[in-house]
Amino acid sequence: MATTTTNFGWDIPQSTDLVKDGATAIAALGQDIDTALVDLKGGTTGQVLAKASNTDLDYSWVAVDPLLILDAKGDLITATAADTPARLPVGSNGTVLTADSTQGTGLRWATPSGGGKVLQVVSTNKTDTFSTSSTSLTDLTGLSVTITPSSASSKILVFTSIQFSISQSNGQQYFQLLRDSTAIAQGDAAGGRTRTTGQGAPAIEYIMNNYAVQFLDSPATTSATTYKIQTRVTGSTGYINRTVTDTDNGVYPRGISTITVMEIGA
Repeated sequence: MATTTTNFGWDIPQSTDLVKDGATAIAALGQDIDTALVDLKGGTTGQVLAKASNTDLDYSWVAVDPLLILDAKGDLITATAADTPARLPVGSNGTVLTADSTQGTGLRWATPSGGGKVLQVVSTNKTDTFSTSSTSLTDLTGLSVTITPSSASSKILVFTSIQFSISQSNGQQYFQLLRDSTAIAQGDAAGGRTRTTGQGAPAIEYIMNNYAVQFLDSPATTSATTYKIQTRVTGSTGYINRTVTDTDNGVYPRGISTITVMEIGA
C-alpha cells in the first residue's frame, strides 16, 4: 500500500488491495487509527481532554481546567485537596498572602504583621458623666472599644485615662480592665483582698482625679475583641467626668475619659 492519509499517514486501502486482500488492508488501517488515538482512552468522571504537547494527536485527561474558575483581576488558583483546584479571590490593597490551615484553601489574605509595627488603632472617648454607688463591679457605660486583630500572634496595647471624683467621706473607687468578660491587668490573688487594675482615692470634692493604665495584652485571636472598664465604690458615690460638687458656676469642671487600643504586630 503506497497511499497514506495526508495528515496522519494512515494506510489507505487501494481498490486492488480490497480485491486481493481486503481484510488485511482494512485491518492495517484500523490498527493505524487505533495506535494514533490511544491517548483518548481512559479518563475519569469530571476530567477533560487536554493537549499534552505539540505532537499530533497527543492528549491527556486532566481535571477541569483551573483557568476556567478565574473571574476577576488578581484571582489566584489554589487547591482544597489533591487534584481539586479552587479560586482564591484577590485580597484587599496592602494585604499579603498567608498560610492558614483553618481555611478551605489553606491560604488567606492578611494585614502584614511586621514585628513591632502598629497595625491598627481604635479609640473611644466618653464625654458625658457617669455615677455609681454600687459596691459590685459594673460596666462604665460608654468606655469600651472593639478591635479585630489581623493576626493571632499580635499584641494589643491598651491605654485608658479616666477622670473621676469621689467623696472624701471614707470613699474609695476601684477600676478593672476587661477583655470581653475576662479581667486582665490585675494584681495577684492574696486571701480575700480585692483584685483590681487600680484604685482611686478621694480628693477635694471640687476637683477631679485622673486614673490611667497601660497594659500589653495577648488575646491570641483574630475574632472581634472588646476591651472595657468596670468600676465599683465603697463608702460613697463615685463620679466619672465630673466633680462631686457639680455646681454650674464656672468653677467646677467636667472632663473626658478615653480608652485606646493598638494592634502591635508580633
